[in-house]
Amino acid sequence: MKTLRLYPFSTDTPSSYPTNEMKELFTAILSIKSDKEATAFFRDLFTLAEIKEFANRWQAVKMLTIGKSYIEIANKLGMSTATVTRVAHWYKNGMGGYKIIADRMFEKKFKDSVSDKSFRLRGKHTFLKSISS
Repeated sequence: MKTLRLYPFSTDTPSSYPTNEMKELFTAILSIKSDKEATAFFRDLFTLAEIKEFANRWQAVKMLTIGKSYIEIANKLGMSTATVTRVAHWYKNGMGGYKIIADRMFEKKFKDSVSDKSFRLRGKHTFLKSISS
């Protein structure tokens, strides 16, 4: 008998992750010193289709961070709602990588100029504190 899985994308990470080879790749990525080096390195490492897919997933994270709906994200990026759901799942339940970088990159962009802690982006609706206080 087939069982229905409520959460089809397991967040369990095998004990073999990351392998030594993966760690070496991550170290290579951390050694990149400029946009020009990143552009050249990733173009050599990935196909254009892979780069486009990763860029689209990152745009999905950005849109999730500011509270866009799955349908809106799928339509805007031309990706399936299944892919948006997968990205959202890892954003909410993964190892925290998406959130760490999204907070670092997007919080400054959307920060209220009145207060440093006016609001934080957490993948749901974003609310601003009242300026009248």
